[in-house]
Amino acid sequence: MRKIIVGAFTSLDGVMQAPGGPDEDPTGGFGHGGWAFPFFDEDMGKAVDEMFAEPFDLLLGRKTYDIFAAHWPYAGADDPIGSLFDRITKYVATRDPGMALDWQNSRTLGTDVVETLKELKKEDGPNLLTQGSTDFLQTLFRHGLVDEMYVSVFPVILGGGKRLFADGATPVTLKLLGSKTSGTGIVVNRYAAAGPVVTGSFEFEQPTEAELERRRKLT
Repeated sequence: MRKIIVGAFTSLDGVMQAPGGPDEDPTGGFGHGGWAFPFFDEDMGKAVDEMFAEPFDLLLGRKTYDIFAAHWPYAGADDPIGSLFDRITKYVATRDPGMALDWQNSRTLGTDVVETLKELKKEDGPNLLTQGSTDFLQTLFRHGLVDEMYVSVFPVILGGGKRLFADGATPVTLKLLGSKTSGTGIVVNRYAAAGPVVTGSFEFEQPTEAELERRRKLT
């Protein structure tokens, strides 16, 4: 069985939009493109290498695919990420499943993305790793398709932009598989889905009259 693994760079307030450069995704008037660059150091490079260490295929939304297809095929044979991305399969979620994909080894997920992903997950083969693809991630979260996440939290607050989690994500408990901190303060956490949300209470077993009155005021 194949896993779907999310790879995400986020700000402290959860924004994922345009970490790589000012012209990457300025939609919505986003003016902080390239916010990840000043923090990227050798430690973060090693964390990325770890994420790419096991065999994987890429799972991308249409906009991220366009960004990657305009960059990585031209990075040169000596670029390890470019050459890796070039040779592996790229699965693309698009509202136009008949679109031509010029980057080699690229294919669309068809008209029913969720069902296609469910079938892909049943197959033997490399895991399916997302990069960016904020809008597409909401579909994955909403349908409970994510098995693991690499979330790299950068020490910056952006105030607005496309976020890792939007309304409609399926509630789930996560298990922390590992955590590393770079010299520039990036915290890289690896999580696995660990089942439904479990709740409890720190309240007194017998609520006070003051607490009962507080609750009545909420209704």
